[in-house]
This record gives sequence, C-alpha cells and structure tokens, in this order.
Amino acid sequence: MADKTTRMTAPPFGDFAASYTGRDAAAVRKRIEAMEHLLEGLFVIPGIKRRVGLDMLLNVIPVGGDTVAAAMGAWMVWEARNLGMSKAQMARMFGNVGVDFLLGLVPFVGAVPDFFFRSNTRNLKIIKRHLDKHHPATVVIEGR
Repeated sequence: MADKTTRMTAPPFGDFAASYTGRDAAAVRKRIEAMEHLLEGLFVIPGIKRRVGLDMLLNVIPVGGDTVAAAMGAWMVWEARNLGMSKAQMARMFGNVGVDFLLGLVPFVGAVPDFFFRSNTRNLKIIKRHLDKHHPATVVIEGR
C-alpha cells in the first residue's frame, strides 16, 4: 500500500520562522536584535545620519506612547531573564527602560532626550555581552 502522507515536511517559511521562534540563545539573540532595530533604527534622518525608530515616534502620543515603548523595552528584559542573566544586569536594564520612560513623559519635549538616550541599544549591548560570554556559538561578526 502506498504512503499517502499529505503533511508538509518543512515549515512554510523555511528556516526563517524557526530561527526566530526558538528558545535557544541564537533565536533569542535574533528576536532581541530585531526588537532593538524596530525601536531604535527603523530609518535614518537625512543630513545628520542618525537612526530613529518606533521609540522616538511613540513620543508623539502623550503618556500612552511612552507606556507602549516601555512595555516593548521591558520585553527585552524578559528575554534576558529567560537567558539566565543576573539580577544586577536585569536591574540595570530595567533602570535604562525606566529612565527612558520618565524622560519621555514630558509631551513632545520628551522626544529630545529620547533622541540621545537609547535605552534599548544600551540593553542590547548588555545582552550581547552576556550571550558572547555564556553562549559563544551565537556570536555574529558584524560588518558595520
């Protein structure tokens, strides 16, 4: 009797979806880097060549925008917790998110400090340092 298996053997999006949804350190690294890019580097301001992202754009919405941006930044800290980072590292990361949130609470003017204080980029550096030390297989050589 012939095999009549109709299931697909590979996910429909190939390795792309699998590489972002796993619980392993490499998948976490990709998710955190993608979130940092969304929050801090969606596009470049012409002339000054400064990256800005959703974090700064959400400052246009008083209080609610900052709350959403802080929640997205806190998600990065949650991922760090799942990696087994120390409480001191996570406290520093939550401090970065908190400072960013408090600076952004001032309507419209809060976008100025957010332009210079990039909490998500700082947190990404902390997480990358941890990953490079404790999960060296996830190290990626960047050519920027």
